[in-house]
Amino acid sequence: MNKQDERKIITANRKARHEYSIEETYTAGIALAGTEVKSIRAGRVNLQDSFVRIEGGEAWVYNIHISPYEQGNRWNVDPERRRKLLLHRQEINRLMGKYQERGLAIIPLSIFIERGYVKLEIGVGRGKKLYDRREAITEREIERDRQRQLAGRE
Repeated sequence: MNKQDERKIITANRKARHEYSIEETYTAGIALAGTEVKSIRAGRVNLQDSFVRIEGGEAWVYNIHISPYEQGNRWNVDPERRRKLLLHRQEINRLMGKYQERGLAIIPLSIFIERGYVKLEIGVGRGKKLYDRREAITEREIERDRQRQLAGRE
């Protein structure tokens, strides 16, 4: 694997995996301005409360906050503008079917750089109920305790 082929994760939406059970994931490109790319490379991006909508046969991501680039001056754009996702038609149609299904949401999971391009990993998920979240937390704690016991035994 070349150095160029690896993924460099910039930020992840950890809350999304806690609040949703993710069924499918997709990798999409994002249409960005040059100063936004520089700001993302500097790690100045926030995925919290962001979501994806399918409108007019195109996928759009909302509420991703990309801080303005310090040296960008007049080329900076609105930090929370909607941004177009670059997906194949077949993927958009599949997402549209999932989006119209009751109870499913399309959520951005992480932003990463792959082969020099900024990519967004999106997931199709169903919202978890409060008791599902508590159950996941207890399972995680049980697994941690089991790992501690195994490490102490060696």
